[in-house]
Amino acid sequence: MKHLRHLLALLCLVSIFIAPHVSRATDLSITAASVIPGANAVVRYATMGAAGLAGQVVYKSATDGKLYLADCDSATAGVRDAVGILISSAGIGSKGSYVTEDDDLTIGATVANGTVYCLSATAGGIAPLADITTGGFVTVLGVGKSSTKIAFKAKPIRSATAL
Repeated sequence: MKHLRHLLALLCLVSIFIAPHVSRATDLSITAASVIPGANAVVRYATMGAAGLAGQVVYKSATDGKLYLADCDSATAGVRDAVGILISSAGIGSKGSYVTEDDDLTIGATVANGTVYCLSATAGGIAPLADITTGGFVTVLGVGKSSTKIAFKAKPIRSATAL
């Protein structure tokens, strides 16, 4: 009984100090080779400051003008400012191609029609709005329009404070 009380006390401490800081969302499982822009996609190019895969969300650094993976729970505001979704994988220093707007983006993952998708707490990730948790700034990216496509726009609507 004494050991059980110690175990319960330890579990309470863990839930108090660790659980509130967990902010990982359930990201879309994107197959990079299956990310295909629609006919009306607005495509841009920029040098990559970090490696990225097709389907990952990027921001443009105000410091060096390069693309990096965006992240909704970053303490740095610019990192939460998505400028697009990569449509081809690219390494550091290479030119990355990304869409800034696409009303018919095949995202390379299974999505749900009508579901709102947001920037995830995982760098470059996309998650359903319902999965954004404590510590994340809600950054709306788009809406599912079929089981494989989303309507996306890089001028996202973002919350001013974290959840």
